[in-house]
Amino acid sequence: MSTLPHPAQRRDPRDPLARRRLSALLLALVVLWPMLVIAEFKPQALLAPAGLRAMGGFLAGFLPPALSAEFLGLLARATLETLAMATAGVTLAFALAVPLAFVSTRSLSVSRIGPGPGRWRGGLLRTAARGVLTMLRAIPELVWALVLVRAFGLGPAAGVLALAITYAGMLGKVYAEILESGDTRPARALLEAGSGRLAALGYGLLPGAAQELASYTVYRWECAVRASVVMGFVGAGGLGQLMDQSMKMLNGGEACSILVVFLLLVFLADALSAGLRKWLA
Repeated sequence: MSTLPHPAQRRDPRDPLARRRLSALLLALVVLWPMLVIAEFKPQALLAPAGLRAMGGFLAGFLPPALSAEFLGLLARATLETLAMATAGVTLAFALAVPLAFVSTRSLSVSRIGPGPGRWRGGLLRTAARGVLTMLRAIPELVWALVLVRAFGLGPAAGVLALAITYAGMLGKVYAEILESGDTRPARALLEAGSGRLAALGYGLLPGAAQELASYTVYRWECAVRASVVMGFVGAGGLGQLMDQSMKMLNGGEACSILVVFLLLVFLADALSAGLRKWLA
């Protein structure tokens, strides 16, 4: 004979956090709605007949893609310029970001282990390094490109420096946060045992953070590829400059071919990131 469970033992089918989640959703809507109004976000305009006809006519001009030998030669050269600009910019940014991240990482600070005369100097140095990282990333790379194009002239050199300046701030900030968000006990134990900061970084922090650091670096390289394309519209060369010329000439086929190259570059970045994570695993 089956027995029914006691009413107190029956599981309540209701979500105990439903009221809290509903309140959070309503609060988010209250905050988000004025932002959408200020931004003049009107998604219904996308479904208007006039808007659909305009977008359809514009996209129809992208087919078929341009495949002439002359244009493909220009496209290959612009792609190499874009890859060179992004790679050189991220490499310079990496060279600037690593020492700044090393200095600003609290878990590598010897002065934080205990009280001492160098404690305030260490805190001041970390604050200064974090301030430099903030200033580097505060100005968008497009603004730097506009300024540097006037100094270097048209070409990828301005784009390389613009990426290096802005991305150094981004990489350094995130590197420091990744190193501090992991398990810092091995690094602290090494420092307390008298080890140097480089040894604490190499043996205490990097083993657990290497995959995330590599993945973020490759992601920033992918962002640099896209940013270098945008900077091409202000004369920094590469695919952006070629895209600007094609759009001004209303040549949708050439624009379509350039967009296909963009897509392939993103696939390349994803494959590179997956390969690095597997290698570092």
